[in-house]
Amino acid sequence: MPTSKVAFFSPPGSRADYMIEQAPQDIELVIVDPALSDEEKAPLLQDVEAVISMDVSVDLLKQAPNVKLIQTLSAGYDRLDLEAIGELGVPVANNGGANAIAVSEHTIAMMISLSGKLWHQYDITMKQRKWKSGLEGMKILEITDKTVGIVGMGRIGKQVAKRLKGFDTRTLFYDVVDVPDDVQKELNIEPMEFDELLRESDIVTLHVPLTRRTRGMISDRELDMMKPSAFLVNCCRGPVVDERALHRALSQGQIAAAGLDVLEVEPTPEDNPLFDLDNVVITPHMAGPGEESTQRAATFAFYNIGRVLAGETPESLVYPE
Repeated sequence: MPTSKVAFFSPPGSRADYMIEQAPQDIELVIVDPALSDEEKAPLLQDVEAVISMDVSVDLLKQAPNVKLIQTLSAGYDRLDLEAIGELGVPVANNGGANAIAVSEHTIAMMISLSGKLWHQYDITMKQRKWKSGLEGMKILEITDKTVGIVGMGRIGKQVAKRLKGFDTRTLFYDVVDVPDDVQKELNIEPMEFDELLRESDIVTLHVPLTRRTRGMISDRELDMMKPSAFLVNCCRGPVVDERALHRALSQGQIAAAGLDVLEVEPTPEDNPLFDLDNVVITPHMAGPGEESTQRAATFAFYNIGRVLAGETPESLVYPE
């Protein structure tokens, strides 16, 4: 029989049903629809000891005195007020390792798509039903031997670097946190100052959390530093890139192309001018979700909650800047 209650913020449906199936026998999972008001959510959280969500208001937490942990199912935690939640004494843990493989594979797919002009090939062949007509003279590139700059060498950045070893790239990285020498050697990566990484890279890929420091970290100044032939890949958080500046850079040939899984506003408006450019590949924030990564995320979430319920310190804690 369940001995503890845990709230999972999700609309009723397949995702909620899946998490109910994955919950350990000693946990009763309470489904809380995010569309409800805080006033409507509060009664559901009275006996809850942990919350699985990446968007919980401080006012609501004040009405849930038994909550001992907020656990996310993804690496992102930018919608949580870490400072205010911390003042309530509630720790927050993310789930970055769960989707690291999925996001890294999506990132490599973006690089291949941009280098091989796969979206043009698809459009001309499948949509226009032409065989090579319109593809003659198209500049198709390899990733092999290119210089790739990884901004953010956390769990996802490391997985990207690991996969790039198979492409024989020169892989640079920038991070505010030191990466041990043995890890650098294992991944065949070189530390580089941010500006120099932008100048030298043929492909720049972003893998940082969204914080005050990283919001808008790629804007006019940074795009001006990049090679006109360079690609930008963003599979972390949309606001890390100044979208207007990116549109200008792509329109004016300051950089060659961009692969974006995330945008500043999601869902993005249908009139987003990036949709009008033919040197952009956009996917709808789907780098992380997948069968395997969803399983890993659920497994880690319940494991970490189990640690808290047992009086142990949770893993993967995140803190305000």
